[in-house]
Amino acid sequence: MDYPETLAYLYERLPMFSRIGKAAYKADLSNTHALMDVLGHPERGLTCIHLAGTNGKGSTANMLASVLQEAGYRTGLHTSPHLKDLCERFRINGKMVPKETVTRFVEVHRAAFEPIAASFFEWGVALALNWFRAEHTDIAVIETGLGGRLDSTNVVTPLVSVITNIGWDHADLLGGSLEKIAEEKAGIIKPGVPVIVGEAEGVIAEVFRRKAKDVGAPITFTDQTATLPFALDLPGAHQQRNARTALAAIQELRSQGWTITDDQITAGLANVQRNTGFAGRWHTISNKPLTIVDIGHNADGLRIVNDMLKSTPHEKLHVVLGTVNDKDIDAMLRLLPKHALYYFCKADIPRGLDAGELQQRARTIGLQGQVYPSVKAALATAQKAAVGNDLVLVTGSAFVVAEVV
Repeated sequence: MDYPETLAYLYERLPMFSRIGKAAYKADLSNTHALMDVLGHPERGLTCIHLAGTNGKGSTANMLASVLQEAGYRTGLHTSPHLKDLCERFRINGKMVPKETVTRFVEVHRAAFEPIAASFFEWGVALALNWFRAEHTDIAVIETGLGGRLDSTNVVTPLVSVITNIGWDHADLLGGSLEKIAEEKAGIIKPGVPVIVGEAEGVIAEVFRRKAKDVGAPITFTDQTATLPFALDLPGAHQQRNARTALAAIQELRSQGWTITDDQITAGLANVQRNTGFAGRWHTISNKPLTIVDIGHNADGLRIVNDMLKSTPHEKLHVVLGTVNDKDIDAMLRLLPKHALYYFCKADIPRGLDAGELQQRARTIGLQGQVYPSVKAALATAQKAAVGNDLVLVTGSAFVVAEVV
């Protein structure tokens, strides 16, 4: 198979959460353990950092990878979802896995993997861990896909675990309360492994304290009131919170003997996008008219988007909006500004919410706009309508953003 044929095989034969939703979610680790058996257990002995959280884990993971690269370490990075190409999920020192490596991995292992009936994400985790072992990474930064306790990445034993925050997302799979969601995320806490918590209070913080105590894991809650002594190339107060969480993890690595200087932290945090290829978070794709994309895809994410809008000078606001069908749509819509003009669309995936239904639900909340046949058509119309100092925003889903970046 060539690379396009390999992608067709992976997309068509394997259950893929990003396309079909919870039907692709397997609530145990048996498949992943079986894949690790086939590969000779690349997860064993892997030096890594493991991250979970509702929002911010991708940003925090990329910050950590950027700093570690600046410190001279050969750094693996596994994140999801991708925007344009599968290879974005797998990087070493910012460089994506070669397409030939993906094709060869599938060719070599498909016969052994097919009886396991692994999902798309499980294949990806297996590829990432196997590649990092083969390439002799000094350290890998591993982001969970969904949840924590039963996420496929949870076969690793890291140097430090990181939980960024807890919010309402995938409640149908992870539990009907924030406390239950927190319990699932807390599943990445391992015996004796230090855990850094980015943001938590009350019963959520108690969930983490209890789990850490039960398994003998030292726990640190990040001081989010502390002054951040480093500049970021990622804008927004939320990214400063993510950076404080990353710094707490870096400090833990330092205490374990890793050499990471303040100058290397400065360079790492100032060059996250350049070092790791990170994209899609309040990212400007055009200046005439000003067009910004953000993958905010749940209530907490759109709350951040709304905060960023308030700090971005503009006149009229044009919002290209699409989402997927398994989110708390009404909670998301209530967070968006009513004065904007909306361009409703659907990403080209089965899981995408019909644009007409999105328009109807938005209208009941007071958001006005028209339906468009595609994301690109919606964006083209919005950009044509924008004049002067207007702002065009594309948001609601990583899959909507992926079609325009």
